Amino acid sequence: MVPLRDNNPTSITPYVTYAIVGANIFIFLYQATLSPQELQAFFNRAAVVPCQLSTTCPVPVDQGIPEWLTLVTSQFLHGGLLHLGGNMLFLWVFGNNIEDRLGHLKFFIFYISCGVLAALAQWFFSQNSTTPMVGASGAIAGVMGAYILRYPKAQVLTLIPLGFFITTFRIPAYFFLGFWFVQQAFYGLVSLPARTNVGMEGGGVAYWAHAGGFVFGAILGPMLGLMRRD
Repeated sequence: MVPLRDNNPTSITPYVTYAIVGANIFIFLYQATLSPQELQAFFNRAAVVPCQLSTTCPVPVDQGIPEWLTLVTSQFLHGGLLHLGGNMLFLWVFGNNIEDRLGHLKFFIFYISCGVLAALAQWFFSQNSTTPMVGASGAIAGVMGAYILRYPKAQVLTLIPLGFFITTFRIPAYFFLGFWFVQQAFYGLVSLPARTNVGMEGGGVAYWAHAGGFVFGAILGPMLGLMRRD
């Protein structure tokens, strides 16, 4: 299911959401100028490499920046055009309303915090992995976790393929986002017996970052005033 838009108007211009989308696109364009070897080295420096965070890598890497900082920088890296496009579409649809409720500064703090906590959730289940973890999915999952609390009955215009046909439906946010969360948690549980590959560029998906980010977003949002009355 691909969200196209919701029916929630906003009372402010979501400058932070726009800035985050722009930053992700700009950095991806920079990635596109790198050779495969340079891109791998870039990911090793700026992405979350779980074994580096755990200091258990078989060969330590001198990455030039503190490993804890990659919990932030990794949120602006992506493993491919579809990875970037999917993440930015979800942020575009759901992020403006959460920024509207929290305000610009609180939303920025909320977004980065959800991304950090989501990455740590994935790290917890793959502490010895050598695969770089990249993407804004965890932070955006936090936005979705806040959205389902604040706007459960909002209608999301959704693109759904039905065999050879593609059609659109208006789906309540609680169903669209709830189904997404259950799916991520299920795949996370299924992946537990297997060695986790968390790098999108390697074909893996950080399911625990998605599920964890969703839960942390549902927790942090109300703490920052998400449910306050106007």
